[in-house]
Amino acid sequence: MKDSWFTIQKINTNTYAISEYGHWEKVHSFLLMGKEKAILIDTGLGIDNIKRVTDQLTTLPIEVITTHVHTDHIGSHGEFEKIYVHQGDRDWFVNGIKGLSIEQIRKDIGRDITLPTPDTFDPTTYQPFQGEPTGLLSDGDVIDLGNRKLIIYHTPGHSPGHLSVFDETNGYLFTGDLLYDETPIYAFYPSTSPVELVNSWEKISVIPNVSKVYGSHNTLGLEPQILEEVKAAITYLRENELAKFGTGIHTFNGFSVQF
Repeated sequence: MKDSWFTIQKINTNTYAISEYGHWEKVHSFLLMGKEKAILIDTGLGIDNIKRVTDQLTTLPIEVITTHVHTDHIGSHGEFEKIYVHQGDRDWFVNGIKGLSIEQIRKDIGRDITLPTPDTFDPTTYQPFQGEPTGLLSDGDVIDLGNRKLIIYHTPGHSPGHLSVFDETNGYLFTGDLLYDETPIYAFYPSTSPVELVNSWEKISVIPNVSKVYGSHNTLGLEPQILEEVKAAITYLRENELAKFGTGIHTFNGFSVQF
């Protein structure tokens, strides 16, 4: 399937990554299809309408799980009727992202773009999504797609209400901005928490039967061995008391973090 803005990559017969490689953030959203409904994990930057793609991939009703309320993950939320978020990020969802000016958001959304953007996109008037969620998700919630079970993990640190999603049926772990490669994971601005991020790493590192780790940026799909590297990073950061603001960038085997 070809698209002018999105890159659609098939993970398996009922799972797709919908990626935005034309933007410097290289964001991935994920469509998980079951027997009765589909889940869309995040909706991208909002530079173009992701619903155009999902409508071509499935006729199932789609519900949106928000890994966290940052601009690059909620861009097309307004196109969907059912959208879910964790309580920790609900205020940002309804009232706007705190600590980030609209001027900075517009600067970031409009820079370093390498593909043609649609005529509807104007970075000077770009507005991040705001609205009431359909409902709230909590740690341990289970979403049944009919033949596919998703388990919700509350994994704060990058944001207060950050969520990771484990597709228990296939072993896919979707980590949002908690874990990815190539560029540093951010936990250095006031709304983040280095200690909570390390605690969340510990939480996902012991999930059994992970077959693949899918972060929301950069390389699509990391081998589960990265979770062993995460365990080593946790030990190093804790023993050296580095999980705090101002300690800089810490590089490990396959990923890095900035506090």
